[in-house]
Amino acid sequence: MTIKYLKKSPKTPSTDDTKTREIVQNLLSDLEKSREEGCKDLTKKFDKYEGEIVVSKDKIDEITKSLDQKTKDDIKFSYDRVRKFAEAQLKNYGQDFEVELSKGLYAGQRLIPVNTAGCYIPGGRYAHIASAVMSVTTAKVAGVKNIIACSPPKADVGAHPAIIYTANLCGADVILNLGGVPAIAAMTYGMFGNQPADILVGPGNQFVAEAKRILFGKVGIDLFAGPTEIAVIADETADPEIVAFDLVGQAEHGYNSPAWLFTTSQKLADEVMKRVPELIADLPEIPRTSSEAAWRDYGEVILCDTEEEMASISDEYAPEHLEVQTKKDEWFHDRLKNYGSLFIGEETTVAYGDKCSGTNHILPTKGAGKYTGGLFVGKFIKTLSFQRMTKESTKEVGAAAARISRYEGMEAHARTGDVRLRKYGYSN
Repeated sequence: MTIKYLKKSPKTPSTDDTKTREIVQNLLSDLEKSREEGCKDLTKKFDKYEGEIVVSKDKIDEITKSLDQKTKDDIKFSYDRVRKFAEAQLKNYGQDFEVELSKGLYAGQRLIPVNTAGCYIPGGRYAHIASAVMSVTTAKVAGVKNIIACSPPKADVGAHPAIIYTANLCGADVILNLGGVPAIAAMTYGMFGNQPADILVGPGNQFVAEAKRILFGKVGIDLFAGPTEIAVIADETADPEIVAFDLVGQAEHGYNSPAWLFTTSQKLADEVMKRVPELIADLPEIPRTSSEAAWRDYGEVILCDTEEEMASISDEYAPEHLEVQTKKDEWFHDRLKNYGSLFIGEETTVAYGDKCSGTNHILPTKGAGKYTGGLFVGKFIKTLSFQRMTKESTKEVGAAAARISRYEGMEAHARTGDVRLRKYGYSN
């Protein structure tokens, strides 16, 4: 059967995006500098409001007393069902379910993988074989039907042979000799005979990251990636040689890769700061050049008084990779909240996770560990909610929805409840 549009819209949801993006970018740039006063000025200009910004407890109490009981009952009706559904989602996290929220009202969720995933595999200074494993394998296990892999080609060679082998082994359906912005565009817009990607994943340089950021919304992305980061939490029991090697091990990623040490030991700090430049000097030229610049411009050593201070500063930085080498590793494991991936004890190191130990190395940077984790099967799976109701349940739900809609001033919403109440023989 041929699809036939009986009415075709002249515009799309993205029609006004470019103009809006420019306006918002300018406002955000101004507010970053003007801060609270800027917020107040814009609120006065656009909302004609000059009152308090932070709502006081007295104001909340005043509003609570002023609202009529029916309004509060309807809001509570909505709250009870939303909370019950959220609790059911938490209890059934990662699986399909259905629950009866009230008599005749059923809601649930289905987990459905995206149809097409685009996996970017870096291949500039280094051949990132492990990135092919991390992205393509995870998408395959999640059940993605179409997996497109892109990696930068070398002249007369194409993408690195080991990357092509790995992407194919892990389940890529199509492999493209494309890198940088062209790769991101090709996967997003569906070029070279491929379906447009529903999500883009994988690390890349600043141009790849910016292309993903700009296209986010049109296509999903794993996360906003920046330069690779490492932080090490270490006390006097840590081996300074291992700490120094681990810091250098990540600094070689690039000239702008931060390497941070949080420690309660002055002695350890001194030894590490002495060893890091020595270890860098012993590297081959390409990693040496990157590591020298990274340590010089982005390296930090922070001396703390207590374990709690080390944990607090670490959570503030929210490092992509975080190693803990202390006499209280278990305490830190329980206490720490913000990081991309955690490496507990001297026996493990970031390189193990980067290459082959099992956890994913596509991780949040630039503080994004405060609100997200790294790539995992769930990034490729949509958690979709649904609901179904009996006619009898409309008596309660339809009436409440209509009243709440009218409280909000949304009359057309209200009438979708009214029409059902009338049809099923109920009054609002």
